[in-house]
Amino acid sequence: MRIFLAAALTSLLAACTTNPVTGKKQLDLVSESQEMAIGQQQYEPAQQSQGGAYTLDPELTHYVRKVGEKLAAVSDQPDLPYEFVVLNNDVPNAWALPSGKIAINRGLLTKFDNEAQLAAVLGHEIVHAAARHGAQRMQNSMLVSAGMAGLGLAMSNQEYGQLLVGGAALGSTLALAKYGRNHELESDHYGMEYMVKAGYDPKAAVELQKIFVELSEGNNPSWIQGMFATHPPSQDRVEANAEHAKQLQARYPDADYRGEQAFMKATARTRRAAPAYEAYNEGLKALSEGNTSAAMTLAEKAIKIEPEEGKFYQLKGDVYAKLGNEKLALQNYDKAISLNPEYFEPLLKRGLVRQATGQLAGAERDLQKANELLPTSVGHLAMGDISLKKDQPRQAIEYYRVAAQAEGRTGDIARSRLAQFQ
Repeated sequence: MRIFLAAALTSLLAACTTNPVTGKKQLDLVSESQEMAIGQQQYEPAQQSQGGAYTLDPELTHYVRKVGEKLAAVSDQPDLPYEFVVLNNDVPNAWALPSGKIAINRGLLTKFDNEAQLAAVLGHEIVHAAARHGAQRMQNSMLVSAGMAGLGLAMSNQEYGQLLVGGAALGSTLALAKYGRNHELESDHYGMEYMVKAGYDPKAAVELQKIFVELSEGNNPSWIQGMFATHPPSQDRVEANAEHAKQLQARYPDADYRGEQAFMKATARTRRAAPAYEAYNEGLKALSEGNTSAAMTLAEKAIKIEPEEGKFYQLKGDVYAKLGNEKLALQNYDKAISLNPEYFEPLLKRGLVRQATGQLAGAERDLQKANELLPTSVGHLAMGDISLKKDQPRQAIEYYRVAAQAEGRTGDIARSRLAQFQ
């Protein structure tokens, strides 16, 4: 027993490393190579599960990337393979995966007034990556549950949350899991250090926390499930940032760049399109309540404001599918896919309509592509059914096994299909 305890202690001591940001000793059961692999593998599925990349305005993503790279260059881990993306999501949120894979939602950008506030968010997320906070969250879960189940994901409020299967669930978990208070304070503190080293006014980090506190007081459920679930705001953080900003201004008196004009120019299209996304969200709500007429009117309103957004045509497709008009549903899914061919959702929905109307070859192509972008149980269940119709029972079983990993009705159906082969 003593030999076992000594060996276990030796293993734990060997796993202790120095945090590259704080300089403190910490236990690292997740190796850097594992962390790098997770970030690389999960970045794309995590984006897909939360609206996909915002492709409508590539110049905005270029702008955000340049700001992020400026901050990453002065971080304590400048050699991480950082990537920055804007997501097509209204919830004001941002997140970081291991190895520096960072995302910020379109909905958060519309809440800012200047580039310095954007830098405050990106600096904060860069610290999460550089200080290996994601690895700490993973290992804390491993110590408690000896697995990944305790990471704290609340995906049930997202349309496809309970349908994710395979590795896709891990990426979404890491992106949306809640950070501890110490990690948040560290990211505030060192993110502000990166800001001033890059020339930004540190007071913007104080303004940022004030914005979050004000938004959280509005009690918008989607916002509470987003930024405020993963990065809970508080007056204590406002005050801590204010005190640190004073210290930084004394040390870096020339760090005063705010970038109002550059930021407003870069976000102009997104701001103009905001009413379109508001109409789209109202349309989704109307459709969920069975009000197809209102949903169609709101979809048309959104398209009139921003005719190049694929999601608005996808909503029209959903309305027609609800009404049983498969021809017009397919036409609108076609349009949505033509505008954003690398987003899984319209491909999945077109595949399901094609399957229902007997267009199996087209359905199979759509569902395969959708599952490559984001593996879902509903996509695998449909592929299993298609395989059965093609007299390919072994292939069908493999698809059903994947779909059976999910909770809820889809998983139940997949498990019942599998039982027929036993």
